[in-house]
Amino acid sequence: MKELAPATAVQVVFLAREGNVARVELHEFIEGLNADEKAELTAVAWIGRGSFDAEDFDEAVTTAMTEATIPTEDYLMGMPHLAENLEAGLEALDIDVTGEEEDLL
Repeated sequence: MKELAPATAVQVVFLAREGNVARVELHEFIEGLNADEKAELTAVAWIGRGSFDAEDFDEAVTTAMTEATIPTEDYLMGMPHLAENLEAGLEALDIDVTGEEEDLL
């Protein structure tokens, strides 16, 4: 990941786990990311759900940028199992989710 900090992705995981309690905060958090971060976050989620392999990360990012038809925050928040997909994607990309979670707590 070039633009998206692992801590940013983990923050989205935390907010997504909170469900309706943090829905507005999650929406605003994702909305506040720049275009590159949003595309990379989407790519991580896609890798986590098995739509792309980790080695195809750059292709997933390009696809996320070119095929976006709705705001990223709406798309991701409508994705079933967003938190789990992001965690699996981060792990597939060899990013230590546990370490990032500890830093946020």
